Amino acid sequence: MDKLFKLKQNGTSVRTEILAGFTTFMTMAYIIALNPNLLTNFDTGSSLWNGVFMATCIASAIGMFCMAFLANKPFCLAPGMGLNSFFAVVVGNIVSITGMSYVESFQAALIIILIEGIVFLVLSFLNVREKIVDSIPLGVRLGISPAIGLMLMNIGVGSNAGVYSENGGPFYLMRDFFGALTPSVAKDAMGSGYNTMILNVITTFIGLFVIVALAQRKIKSSVLIGMLSASIANWAGQAIFLDTNPFSSLKGASFIPPVKDMIDTTFFKFNFEGLVEIGWFTMITLVITFCIIDMFDTIGTLVGTASRANMVDENGNMPNMKEALIADAVGTIAGACTGTSTVTTFVESASGVEAGGRTGLTALTTGLLFLACMFIAPIAAIIPAAATSSALIYVGVLMLMGLKNVNFDDLEQIVPVALMLIGMPVSGSIGHAIGLGLISYTFIKVLNGKFKEVSVLTYVISALFLVKFFLIA
Repeated sequence: MDKLFKLKQNGTSVRTEILAGFTTFMTMAYIIALNPNLLTNFDTGSSLWNGVFMATCIASAIGMFCMAFLANKPFCLAPGMGLNSFFAVVVGNIVSITGMSYVESFQAALIIILIEGIVFLVLSFLNVREKIVDSIPLGVRLGISPAIGLMLMNIGVGSNAGVYSENGGPFYLMRDFFGALTPSVAKDAMGSGYNTMILNVITTFIGLFVIVALAQRKIKSSVLIGMLSASIANWAGQAIFLDTNPFSSLKGASFIPPVKDMIDTTFFKFNFEGLVEIGWFTMITLVITFCIIDMFDTIGTLVGTASRANMVDENGNMPNMKEALIADAVGTIAGACTGTSTVTTFVESASGVEAGGRTGLTALTTGLLFLACMFIAPIAAIIPAAATSSALIYVGVLMLMGLKNVNFDDLEQIVPVALMLIGMPVSGSIGHAIGLGLISYTFIKVLNGKFKEVSVLTYVISALFLVKFFLIA
């Protein structure tokens, strides 16, 4: 293992890497069930749902194996949030335009993902994506990690553990509990879901405080232990206070992978005839849109997480960036071939990095766990969302510390960073926030007569984002 992943050279061990892999898995395991829900409009149990479920596990694992063996980095991949929702909207639009069934439209949309993956693979081999990374100004780069930190915190307290009741939902911890004027207002709004919300709040902070206490003692597995502590507290709370069985979903659950459903619905099921019906201009526009969002989501995650783990040089560049981008592209192609939307580097990888993960063994561990979920998905599903919130908040706080490297006395640097800080959590898109930062950086430099300090590629990227924001239909 040491020879394969250079563990000693990276100051880590097999135990630390495996624990880091488990930690990352626990923070992103939600995607295994959520991705097929989003891509099939919650058509749980259907052949398409089962096919997407299998594709999520397999494509994610392939991407992570490539990350492990090509780049030797601890970054983990899965179908990206935001991109999967956009994919579902595209499929719905294809249904409206062509009159095809949802499955046929889904199979047509997979071709867009395949093209995107191939384009990225070519660009990665030609070092174009790496040059784009290098073109991002240092000031903007310094702001990516803290902005991702705020985004993680926003997910942890804002949208990760939703509660439903007879009054609707989802109700969230920050907006609907802490944001309520009084406890009675929150209780009236949430109805029977109020007690579940109380349990989620307690669970989240138990996990967070345990993580912080252990981290202060330099215990590398603090994040994993904190999440397990939060899970146990949540399970006990469900049984004692809510009078529900937290493990009821395991009764009658199937542990047999639905391979046949994937083969029948999504495995290399490309509907080329259906795609032609939506028109070439629309198809090209969709490919460009997916490319822009995915490229900068991936770049932002890699740069931000690597910065937090001190995996970058004095210029903010990460070694083996090309190989990491190739792994990302291969994951997307694998996703298209097996039946899911764009596979991208997950921001939750930061939790594994914080747990001590420094090499590809972390990604390999998480990838193997994703494959195992084809058999044990019901077990992964019982991890409470509130427990993962603990890790997301903690890692977000740590990444926020990167602000100390930003020069607050320089408006040319702090304005783009400030826009990214608000842009990521509000828009939910790492790529869009980076685009906003680059556009503001470029305009400020030009208006100050420093247009020569802006690289040609930065001008081009800023222009592309302006087109993306204002002109692409």
